[in-house]
Amino acid sequence: MTCVDLGAAPGSWSQYVTLKLKGRCRIIALDLLPMDALPSVEQIQGDFTEDDTLELLLSILENSPVDLVLSDIAPNISGNKAIDQPRSMHLAELALDLANKVLRRRGSFVCKLFQGQGTDAFVAEARKTFERVKVMKPKASRPGSSEVYLVARNYRL
Repeated sequence: MTCVDLGAAPGSWSQYVTLKLKGRCRIIALDLLPMDALPSVEQIQGDFTEDDTLELLLSILENSPVDLVLSDIAPNISGNKAIDQPRSMHLAELALDLANKVLRRRGSFVCKLFQGQGTDAFVAEARKTFERVKVMKPKASRPGSSEVYLVARNYRL
């Protein structure tokens, strides 16, 4: 199994996938921030929105299809929802674009979203290429937080 973990630092999702699959996976973790070394995890420190970083990721994948794309990316929050929400949606859209490029048939995509302007359109877009799409609020999320996760399964090529 191959997994791409976007916004990976400090490494929680990569650790979870490694433990869940008992190390029988290849994880490429990408983040602006450095991470501690983890077993089965190849790390790229860079900006996912930059072409050079994306090209490096694609070259590491060597045209091999991916089973899972995880995106826990969030912009640095300014506190101004009119700025933060579009920035957050832009990152989610870039993650979905990557998933559409690299996922194998029946692959999965998990993406952090903040409910607000653009969320409904994003979910509708995901439904065009995935058989099953759910939006879930994690139990660990604060009750007043707009943070949710889109879980999309069974990618259709």
